[in-house]
Amino acid sequence: MALRILLLCHSFNSLSQRLFAELRARGHTLSVELDIADSVTEEAVQEFAPDLVLAPFLKRRIPSSVWQRVPCFVVHPGPPGDQGPSALDWAVRDRLLRWGVTVLQADGEYDAGPVWAHASFDMRPASKGSLYRREVTQAALQATLEAVARFAAGHREAPPLARPTPTWKPLMKQSDRAIDWSRDDTATVLAKLRCADGQPGVLDVLWGRSCYLSDPHEASAAALTEFADRAPGEPLATRDGALLRRTVDGGVWIGHARLADPPGTVPGQGHIKQVVADVFVNEAAALPQRPVPLMRAADEWAELRYTEHGPEGARVGCLYFDFYNGAMSTERCERLRAALLAVRERPTQVLLLMGGEDFFSNGIDLNSIEAAAHRPGDSPADASWRNIQAMDDAALAVLETTDRLTVSVMRGNAGAGGVFLALAADQVWAHEGVVLNPHYKNMGNLYGSEYWTYLLPRRLGDTGARELMAGRLPLRAADALRIGLIDACDEEPREGYESRVIERALALAGSYNYAKQVAAKQAQRAADEACCPLVRYREQELARMHRNFYGFDPSYHVARHHFVHKLPHAWTPRHLATHR
Repeated sequence: MALRILLLCHSFNSLSQRLFAELRARGHTLSVELDIADSVTEEAVQEFAPDLVLAPFLKRRIPSSVWQRVPCFVVHPGPPGDQGPSALDWAVRDRLLRWGVTVLQADGEYDAGPVWAHASFDMRPASKGSLYRREVTQAALQATLEAVARFAAGHREAPPLARPTPTWKPLMKQSDRAIDWSRDDTATVLAKLRCADGQPGVLDVLWGRSCYLSDPHEASAAALTEFADRAPGEPLATRDGALLRRTVDGGVWIGHARLADPPGTVPGQGHIKQVVADVFVNEAAALPQRPVPLMRAADEWAELRYTEHGPEGARVGCLYFDFYNGAMSTERCERLRAALLAVRERPTQVLLLMGGEDFFSNGIDLNSIEAAAHRPGDSPADASWRNIQAMDDAALAVLETTDRLTVSVMRGNAGAGGVFLALAADQVWAHEGVVLNPHYKNMGNLYGSEYWTYLLPRRLGDTGARELMAGRLPLRAADALRIGLIDACDEEPREGYESRVIERALALAGSYNYAKQVAAKQAQRAADEACCPLVRYREQELARMHRNFYGFDPSYHVARHHFVHKLPHAWTPRHLATHR
């Protein structure tokens, strides 16, 4: 039986989007209400009249006036019996080997209602955000579909599952994850930083200033060779904007930081999380820079990496660009373009654009753009203009790679300009767990660039392109394949996906008609250029973007400010709240 399901969530995050798309694909009718106030939730239930309320991401309890009226399923990122608001934080900090997700029915107790379904998974040594987007989301999907199927079949009581003794874990405090640089080894430092990654970060001190640290990466022994005599905690060097610090037995690269807001700061006007070198500009500039080549040892961290596979004449190149949260600042776009130009000189037949492990790309970096408001002589409008030009340059470098086949490989989600950067390649392959948001309008009616007015119609036609850009809803990889937006959707487990992609690319590079495919690609590009040059698409797109950045309508700037500072929602967007 198809259900009317109201998604109640703090924000429409990656997990909420995946569940929304998967449940809709199974024939259920969904609407979304953001958890703004109890009265708003009550009104949404009254107007939508759902059979079931599903809460995949909440920071407050569901009001009794709602769960006593309609069944409410809560998706909790912990195994049965786990209770508390920092479940995943504790699991990451304590380096547990297995964890899980529980779907329980809301009642008067916190995370203690009847269990309708649960799923478990092995824990990777990764950040909380990475685990959440991959293992937690997949387990949540499995458990949620099981619970919803049981409810849709007419069951109104949870199955008789064994219920372990409840274990309450409180909200994790900064004191619970504070780093003692004089005592903590590298594994401990990484666990503490990883459990706080995203929000809130680990409160620490750099150059005498309180700040929140996040985005850690283990340093290789080679990177530490020249710093063997330095004290634990000492800043040593920079790379890709990240800071190298010693630990008692090694070192870590710390990618991002945010200065602690001074007392009395007005919410939404505090400091912004950026790469460490942009937060501590003068201090970082005084340290030695330690860049590394694209082709290097596997344990040597940097945002960009390049590998090659296969025999001469049928070789595959893999360009990885693992940018934090998929955000591509002006500087990152410039480095990606330089890398693209460099790897085009390599003797490969297929170039795979691998993006990042958690995100392929999410387009321009809104945090670095917002920070421009606090830089003398700069502005968010100017920073936006520089950033979109650099994004276009990177996309153009892909489009102008006509002497070989190019494939974008989506290992993680993609949004806005990141989707169209992917479409600049000849083919797009994605894992079935990927969610795409191929539109810009959710960011204050932004028009968008990255040659989308050329790239999208050639796949979907003019009508299909207009409908997709106006839709503003998340798209599963399977649905993207169905409509022709992408070319392949891998439905096997996430583990091994990268190896399967490389095997497929090697087959493409060695195919009997490879030369014919490249010739056809070159002829099509030449015909397209003669019909309408790429520069014209870019000019027309940027003319609209210029109005977004500098025009009288401040919608983009308002939306970006709210997004960066994570201001509370005042209402649910109408494309989500269909009941309104």
